[in-house]
Amino acid sequence: MKAAHISTQHLVSQVLLREFTIPGPGGRKLLPVDVQNPERHPKTTGPRACGAAKDFIAVDSPTAESLWNSVETLAPDALAAMKAGRPFDNPQHVEVLRDLVVLHYVRSHRYRSVHNKAFKTVSDKVRGMVVERFPEALRSEALRQTGLHLPGPVSLGPFAERLITQSEVTQNFRNGRLFRDSIEDTFHKVRGMAADWRVEVLTPESGEFLIGDTPAVTLRANARPWSINMAFGDAQTIILPIGPKHLLALGPNDLTGTLSQSAVDALNGVQIHAADRYVYMRPGSGLQTFARNQALRHKQARQDQSPPASGPPSPS
Repeated sequence: MKAAHISTQHLVSQVLLREFTIPGPGGRKLLPVDVQNPERHPKTTGPRACGAAKDFIAVDSPTAESLWNSVETLAPDALAAMKAGRPFDNPQHVEVLRDLVVLHYVRSHRYRSVHNKAFKTVSDKVRGMVVERFPEALRSEALRQTGLHLPGPVSLGPFAERLITQSEVTQNFRNGRLFRDSIEDTFHKVRGMAADWRVEVLTPESGEFLIGDTPAVTLRANARPWSINMAFGDAQTIILPIGPKHLLALGPNDLTGTLSQSAVDALNGVQIHAADRYVYMRPGSGLQTFARNQALRHKQARQDQSPPASGPPSPS
């Protein structure tokens, strides 16, 4: 029997969100801040209500969920080893931590946005190419389908668009099958590309990390301000907070290290800047005001049509 469709799909693993919770009435709670509406007063909530999207994968979702679960079910042991100070004792733990970064990089709001923009770009390019290279074939097909004679490029363009809309590829884009196939294929490709990268486990000298709803962020720190959200192959690292006191970064060597308060602030700024809608933090962390102020700054910059050059502020 075919497995039932899973409508509510978590883009941020529950195993990570639980790290940012504290005990509360009715279960463990974390604090979300709406970066699109930072003026709203946040209320604590359970992790199951956070980091999710409805019908993110709209067709055959169980196959994708099975793929994600192949990483997430192994995460608790790897996280426990990391918190015990032994992240590199077991090579499988290192692989799982790296796969967690890859999983959150691919299964993300940003990937869906890139996918949608790429499809539109290709569709527009194909339409222009068909009109330019096959005008007579288009006229013949238009006459066959509609009984109309289309005289020039202006009239051929809409008919070429109609043919593209009727195509199987476009139908699969609209029903979500193309996205499902693409995201699974991309996960395997990026996983292979990341196999040569090592895992850095970083802790703050002071302060805490927060996590956004698009938490695995590509980054280049060799410029000021930092550049973020470039292609995987162009990044110096990919960062992923996995708890208030731990952050993973992919790099050339397996290592543990500490970060200054200014670096922690900058990395929290990366999460806020990259978030689609929410960032989440441990209640009582003191990060609510920081998150609201950063979100207000980005919102004001967008309204002024003068966003930060390429990313959040870098550490001083």
